[in-house]
Amino acid sequence: MKDYIYQRVLDTAEYILQNNATVRQTAKKFCVSKSTVHKDVSDRLFFIDKTLYEKVKIVLNKNMAERHIRGGIATKNKFKTQA
Repeated sequence: MKDYIYQRVLDTAEYILQNNATVRQTAKKFCVSKSTVHKDVSDRLFFIDKTLYEKVKIVLNKNMAERHIRGGIATKNKFKTQA
């Protein structure tokens, strides 16, 4: 693995933990695609740091469980501003 990829994996994982960030927020912050962030934290991170991987996995699972709520709030706000 190239050094810059190794460092990006660690940086994105730390960002997700510190900010409770979603994959989308992390991708925007690091100017990479959501697919890249997902690949970094779900595949590559496992081989780099397993304890960090487990912590990030908890945050991502929480975000996945809450995403339908955030989507509903976004839709509500969209129609609230249109009316």
